[in-house]
Amino acid sequence: MNNTIEYKGYLGSVEFSEEDGIFFGKVMGIRSLISYEGENAKELLNDFHNAVDSYLEYCKSEGKEPETAYKGCFNVRISPELHRKLVVYTTAHQMSLNSYVEETLKHSVAAL
Repeated sequence: MNNTIEYKGYLGSVEFSEEDGIFFGKVMGIRSLISYEGENAKELLNDFHNAVDSYLEYCKSEGKEPETAYKGCFNVRISPELHRKLVVYTTAHQMSLNSYVEETLKHSVAAL
């Protein structure tokens, strides 16, 4: 079973409450809380779609820009020594630190 679902560029979690006997989740990667639930996979997916559509309609009616997740920018905290080594390495190989990190991460997740 996949633990995520996607709709209109929004990624949502999929969880199950044994106690309540329902599937539930929330849109990931944004500050706004958009949650959904269902007694089965079809209901969960429908409620997810409805929740995203309602959020987008609300933003439009309020003249607000909807939040988008995963804009391609994130901060990583590393030791100053590792930072120095990375800058020395990337400079010697005529590449930016950003491009090196991006390529390294691409290779890392390619095997998933």
